[in-house]
Formats: sequence, structure tokens, C-alpha cells
Amino acid sequence: MSQIESFPDTDAWAAAIAARLEESLAAAVIANGRAVFAGPGGTTPSPIYARLAQADIGWDRIAVTLVDERHVPETSPDSNARLIRDVLLQGPAAAARFIPLHSPAVTVDRAAALAAHALAQAGDRLDAVLLGMGEDGHICSMFPDSPTLRTLLTPTLKPTVLGVPHGRDGAAPPQERLSINLPWLISADRVVLGLKGAVKRSVFEREAEGDPATQPIAALIAAKVPLEVVWTEG
Repeated sequence: MSQIESFPDTDAWAAAIAARLEESLAAAVIANGRAVFAGPGGTTPSPIYARLAQADIGWDRIAVTLVDERHVPETSPDSNARLIRDVLLQGPAAAARFIPLHSPAVTVDRAAALAAHALAQAGDRLDAVLLGMGEDGHICSMFPDSPTLRTLLTPTLKPTVLGVPHGRDGAAPPQERLSINLPWLISADRVVLGLKGAVKRSVFEREAEGDPATQPIAALIAAKVPLEVVWTEG
């Protein structure tokens, strides 16, 4: 199981994660002339994004995308793209190119195909990835019992983006979503999983011992994703 690195408070936790992401993106820009970053929505990454946005790393050569998204317009409060634009793509980072996963006026599967093409054009790998995890153990939009879960977790497919239908009978997710698949994480240079609170630490420890075919955290470990788990009590 991946080692869990602990930090005493949210400030130290956010600073440590931002520094790691900055290091990998800066190195990729120097080595390749470009870099690609992917991150989640939600409120947890906001202090990380606020710090990362101020980094002097050649943002005009960096593409920013999402690890997952709800199939809603950016004007929606549920939009992950809205958080990225409001918090990360500010200051120096405003020079970055944003690659959304959602496309308006198309089905979720068509939006996924368009996003997969755009990501492939940006680069053949993700240089730095930030992940979060839900209390049900989901990462990206890889939800327990979702009909797309096994496909998303199949390590032998090519990196792509898939549409995720809303759950039935109250199962998650409540809305259609889009998600990168496991092969994007396998080929990434650095993947940081940021966890806050005792509950999520215990969920991670439980899920890490699970079935890689049906439990995303176990799948990351089994596929030898370059995973760094960074935790704070919060």
C-alpha cells in the first residue's frame, strides 16, 4: 500500500502539494517546452490551487484540464471548470490554456469524445495530476457500482475520456459526468492524492486492500500509478 504522508494542518498540507505539482510542471516545461496538468473540482483543492496559481513556471506553455466533470454548463455552481477558472486560472496561471471536459449542446458521450481528442492533442501524458477521493472511495468519476466503472479501471485501454451515466435508484452520481480513465493516471509523471480528515484516511486504508477491478484506490496501486498520498487532519 502507498505510504501516507501526514501534515499538521491545511496550510502545510496545501503548500506541500502545490510545491510538488509546481516542481513537476516546471520540469516538464524545461524538458519538453510544454506541460499538462489535471485536477479535480470541489472545495478541497481550493487552497492548493490558490498557491499553485502564483508559481512562476511558464504558464503560457501549460495546458490545464480536469480529471472529471459534471455534464453541466460552466455557469452552474456544480461545474468543476468554474472552480478551476475562479481559483487556479488567476494571476500568473491565467496564461495557461484550459481544456474543458464538458461541451455544451452535445450528449455526454459526444462531449467525452471531444475531450479525449483535445487531451490527446495537448500531449501524450499528464505531467502532474491532483486527485481527491470521496467518502465512498471514488476518484475522478469512478463510482462504486457505476456501469462504466470496469471500463474506466481497465489498465490496458488507451488513455481516454468516458461519459458516466447518472446512478439509478439514488446511486451516485446524481448527474451525468465525464471522467479520464485509469491509463491516463498510469502514464502520468506524478499523481498526488490529497486527503483531509480521519474518515477519508480510514476509507483510503480500507479501499487500498480492495479489488482492483471494482475499487479505484486498489486499481491505482495495482497498476503502479506514481501515487503520492498526502493527508492532514484538516
